[in-house]
Amino acid sequence: MWGTSGRLLRLLSLLQVQRDWSGRTLAERLEVDVRTVRRDVERLRSLGYAIRSTPGVAGGYRLEPGADLPPLLLDDDEAVAVVVGLRSAAAGGSVAGIEEAGERALAKLERLLPARLRGRAGAVSAATVTPRSARQGVDVEVLATVAAACRAHEVLRFDYARNDGEVGRRTVEPLGMVHTGRHWYLVAWDVDRRDWRTFRVDRLASRPVAVGRFTPRPPPAEDLAAFVARGTAVAAYPVHAEVVVHAPVEVVAERLSPGGGILEPAGPDESRLTTGGWDLDVLTFHLLTLDLDFTVEEPPELVERIRRLAGRLDRATRAGAPGAAAGD
Repeated sequence: MWGTSGRLLRLLSLLQVQRDWSGRTLAERLEVDVRTVRRDVERLRSLGYAIRSTPGVAGGYRLEPGADLPPLLLDDDEAVAVVVGLRSAAAGGSVAGIEEAGERALAKLERLLPARLRGRAGAVSAATVTPRSARQGVDVEVLATVAAACRAHEVLRFDYARNDGEVGRRTVEPLGMVHTGRHWYLVAWDVDRRDWRTFRVDRLASRPVAVGRFTPRPPPAEDLAAFVARGTAVAAYPVHAEVVVHAPVEVVAERLSPGGGILEPAGPDESRLTTGGWDLDVLTFHLLTLDLDFTVEEPPELVERIRRLAGRLDRATRAGAPGAAAGD
């Protein structure tokens, strides 16, 4: 049986992990009657938690966002995860200007952690080195502006720097953003070009401005991450290839570099890789670094390039073998 304080913490934890709870289910989980649940909910409300109750047979309780920030209950694993995430942000990432805020939040949280959790979080941080990135991160205010426009269906206008450095004005209907670990990408309908486009958010040369509202149109794909990956790992390059890798997807994924292509299952022990490169030699090297058997389906020029390279390598190894004849 839970004491009052422990029961309140347990009730709060339950309300935080599931959207809706019936009073009867909460009572069963807490091993009390429904009347006690009602009293405990009132106690939590007095502490600042916005808990909405719905009467009736189908009614129950729901924890809503409040006007003020009440105490937040985290279990041990959640608290360690937050600390490690804040340390990564404070060490520098893909969002410029977030480091200082991460340091402040981390300092506040670490003062509240019990010693056992400070030790666990500290061990992860001490054993991990996060390299500082020399590239410019995304401005956090720009990121917030773009995200808000996606939610509010606001047309955005901004100056955008292309790969070749040329800057042009773009007017778009933003759909959503994808973070690949290295960059933030905005998927949006380009009003002037009348097509879907992918924009690197760090290449926005001016702060985006909302210039109206729009009615959302059907997205270009169900999986925006795959859509961005196809555009950045395949369509952005002049040479493309379709390859069957003779290994399961999970094995290939471990060896494939970030942005290295689109990976799909082709059977229980095979994977289909769609990738791109600047030329046939780059594609050949890219595939060889997987260190897995593969079969090139397209293009035939890549098949011929690999065949000639294989012959050259074979002659090189036979010529250098001990006892090889001069005419071999």
